[in-house]
Amino acid sequence: HAAARGENITVIFINNSIYGMTGGQMAPTTLIGQKSTTSPLGRDPLVNGYPIRVCELLATLDAPKYIERVSTHDVKHVMQAKKAIKKAFENQISGKGFSFVEVLVSCPTNWKMSPLEALKQIEENTVKTFPLGVYKEV
Repeated sequence: HAAARGENITVIFINNSIYGMTGGQMAPTTLIGQKSTTSPLGRDPLVNGYPIRVCELLATLDAPKYIERVSTHDVKHVMQAKKAIKKAFENQISGKGFSFVEVLVSCPTNWKMSPLEALKQIEENTVKTFPLGVYKEV
């Protein structure tokens, strides 16, 4: 509702596709086939539905001024994430309205991968479901 109203706030959405702090349960952004404690055989779209693409949903609203999805799977993308977050806060400071930055991050522990494997997972799989880029800029 804050996005629909165009509140002058910045939302930083950390998307690791799992509820990592509460035991590794399936989240609304869990990938198809991705295993979790509540989906041990992997997310099945027929049972669990599809991952929610928040940037794409928010971009359909009239009020948001800036929506971008970034990643942290390598140094280049970390630097792009820094720029997007800075831009969102600059928009807020100048009173432009609602800004939203989704940051794709890893969760090696709950993904049961090494940190390097988890970064590769983002690069090779996560960005296919959640494409990077600016979804709205007014």
